[in-house]
Amino acid sequence: MTDSARALTRDAPVAVRCRGVTKTYGSGTSAVRALRGVDIDVHIGELLMLVGPSGCGKTTLISVIAGVLDRDGGECTVLGEDFSTMSPTRKAAFRGKNVGFVFQAFNLIPTLNIAENVAVPLLINGWKRKDAVSAAKDILGRVGLGERVNDYPSRLSGGQQQRVAIARGLVHRPKLLVCDEPTSALDHVTGQRVMELLRDIAGRNDLSLVVVTHDQRIFEFADRIAEMDDGHIERIGAGQGHKVAERKITAEAK
Repeated sequence: MTDSARALTRDAPVAVRCRGVTKTYGSGTSAVRALRGVDIDVHIGELLMLVGPSGCGKTTLISVIAGVLDRDGGECTVLGEDFSTMSPTRKAAFRGKNVGFVFQAFNLIPTLNIAENVAVPLLINGWKRKDAVSAAKDILGRVGLGERVNDYPSRLSGGQQQRVAIARGLVHRPKLLVCDEPTSALDHVTGQRVMELLRDIAGRNDLSLVVVTHDQRIFEFADRIAEMDDGHIERIGAGQGHKVAERKITAEAK
């Protein structure tokens, strides 16, 4: 049984556990209830996709899971820890070590070249600049941007900037990576390559991934697919990720 298949078993270890999670924006008559009692687990080494219509709460949920947003109610633990019990300093340190986030808007720093952008999480974690930039260049090579490491974000296409954002989310080898539409600006071939990279890294490092997507072309990479609507998880079904992993193992053995 592959790591991905094991993640689907009842007793698989859990990286993220949410119970009754709620989040409301605003107050009074203008309040918007983005999350209305979400229950979900993410297993260690699993690639879980969140799908559903725009505005159903997907991005809010991954932001709560990653500690970017505070929840209003319910329970949520990440790697056994609860962000709501942490001081701001402790939360920043925990996220810097354990969590990667790929933003849909990329959030690249325009005054830094792409190697420096990718190195930022390592610098925050105390790495020496030379070592951080070297590690950044290595991961940029793995997403197909090895020849562009000295370019600035303004010189890259949207798809290339998206790959930089993915490299930045992976460079510090987090235990949990959350991605908001990671292939939305990528062509089919590049999107497949990026998802293969994510699956490969997850399988080798027990990395848990939560991916928000509307891109049906990448559904085959999911171990499970959670369907959201109106702030709820409506259904969770098995994906085909374990078969992708098995195909890769078979190919490597030949």
